[in-house]
Amino acid sequence: MRKFRFGFNSRQQEIDRWMQVCRSAEEAGYDAVQVPDHLGAASPFALLAAAAAATSRVRLGTLVLNNEFWNPALLAREAATVDRISGGRLELGLGAGHMKSEFEAAGIPWRSHAERLERLERSIGELDRLFAEDGQEPLPHQVPRPPLLIGANGDAGLALAARHADIVGFAGLTQIKGRRMGTFRVDDLDEARRRVDFVRAKAGQRADALEFNMLAQAVVVTDDAEKSAAELVEGYSETGLDTVRKVLDCPYVLVGTAEEIAAKLVGNREELGFSYITTHGPFREALGRVIPVVREKVGEQQAGPTG
Repeated sequence: MRKFRFGFNSRQQEIDRWMQVCRSAEEAGYDAVQVPDHLGAASPFALLAAAAAATSRVRLGTLVLNNEFWNPALLAREAATVDRISGGRLELGLGAGHMKSEFEAAGIPWRSHAERLERLERSIGELDRLFAEDGQEPLPHQVPRPPLLIGANGDAGLALAARHADIVGFAGLTQIKGRRMGTFRVDDLDEARRRVDFVRAKAGQRADALEFNMLAQAVVVTDDAEKSAAELVEGYSETGLDTVRKVLDCPYVLVGTAEEIAAKLVGNREELGFSYITTHGPFREALGRVIPVVREKVGEQQAGPTG
């Protein structure tokens, strides 16, 4: 069973004090600083370079880059540079992209999901070539390449991750058909089980080597889990989490005392394999209260800079 690791995704509101945020998170016990790739948000590799300068231990990850925004040669240059200046701490997270409005704003063609996945798979192969010993300078510090995280939720994307990823990123979100782009349904426990079982089956002999990352959509530390869950139902009802029980059972929503959340994370690691836990920036401090409880509960130390 893999050791726990904990990360957080950057938030736009903290860009002016980003280096202090990263230092504080490292001191609080986080194992990874992660950044998204959206128009309207800060440059992912600039943020990671700043995080590298501000820290000495935490891993530095993209969660995840929109493959359609990047030419493989230019992406390899950016990734290798951050990996080199950080002493080999980069985790390269890739996805197929899902926000049509961002494609339109950037003047990038909006291709079908199948086409975007095909192009993502081609980019992965090209990156492997560029990162090889006789590839494009600068080469990354990590050999043969930085760990590859692939974020997906549909079967086709998860099958691709099972073939190529070192880390599979489960966000637990599915676009609701017929609704405005960016309106998601949150997977319940049964659906999370199905997706995990699907990846393990598709990975075959690779399954035991995969690390599973889970993006917690909310973390609420409270002495009254049912009351807080009921409040979340009001905002989550359209996502499928329309009862208190569904909220409390959902692996992507963490509600309760630090001890209760820690017990849930330990149980989810045993059942689902979710050992790498990330949350969004607004919940960084809440998850930070849970991290030492989890580590004490399972008798684990913080991960080092190599994971």
